[in-house]
Amino acid sequence: MTRGLAKRIIPCLDVKDGQTVKGTNFVNLRSAGDPVELGKAYSEAGADELVFLDITASSEGRRTFTDVVTRVAQEINIPFTVGGGINGIDDVERLLYAGADKISVNSAALKNPQLIDDITRRFGSQVCVCAIDARYDNGEWICYINGGRIPTEHNLFDWAREVADRGAGEILFTSMNHDGVKEGYANEALAKISETVGIPVIASGGAGKKEHFKDAFTAGKADAALAASVFHFGEISISELKHYLHSEGINVRMSI
Repeated sequence: MTRGLAKRIIPCLDVKDGQTVKGTNFVNLRSAGDPVELGKAYSEAGADELVFLDITASSEGRRTFTDVVTRVAQEINIPFTVGGGINGIDDVERLLYAGADKISVNSAALKNPQLIDDITRRFGSQVCVCAIDARYDNGEWICYINGGRIPTEHNLFDWAREVADRGAGEILFTSMNHDGVKEGYANEALAKISETVGIPVIASGGAGKKEHFKDAFTAGKADAALAASVFHFGEISISELKHYLHSEGINVRMSI
C-alpha cells in the first residue's frame, strides 16, 4: 500500500455557454450536457474532486459560467476547481464567492507571475492551482499558453519551481504530447516535477486505461490524476478504477 495521503481521481469538465462540451454515458440525467447534473453524478460515483474549465471567450459566457459555479456549489460536497479566462484577482474573487474551492490559473500566470503571489497572499495557497501545459520538443519541455497554441520561453521544470516558490498550492501538469492519445501520462516528466517541488502535482493528459492511473501514481509520483474522455464516454468507471487501484496497493478513498 502506498503511504501518505490518498491519491485523488479527478474528472475534468469543459463548459461552454453553460453546457458541458463532451458527451457522457451517465443515464437518468435530466440533461447530459448540464454540468451541475454531471458534477452530482461524478460526486456520487466516488470522484474525489472535480475540475470545471470555462472555454467560453465572451464576457456573456463568463457570467453564465459564474452561474454554473453557484449551482454546482449548491449540489456537490466534494472540492471543485474552476479555471479558464482567469486574468486577475477580480476573476478569482468572483468565482470564489460563487462557490468554487480552488482557482486554476495558466496563461495569465505565465504572462504575469505576480498573479500567483497576489492570489495566495489574499486567499491562501490552497486556493491557487497553477495549470501548466507543456510540450516536449527538441529535447526540452516548453510551456505553452492560450490553450496550447502559443509557445513561451519557459522551461517546464523551471516554471514549476517558480510557481511553487511563489506560493501556488498545487500544479496541474498537462503533457500536450500525451493529451488525447490515451497511451499513458508523461510519467518521467511528472516524477521530475514531483521531485522538484514540495507541493502536490496533478497528472493530466494521456489516460486510456486503468493501468495508466497506477503508473502516474507510482512511476510518475503524482498526487492526483485528472482525466476527461475516459470518464465521460464510460470507458472507465470511477468505482471500477478505484477498486483496481486499491487492489494494486494504491491508497485511494473508497466509497462506502
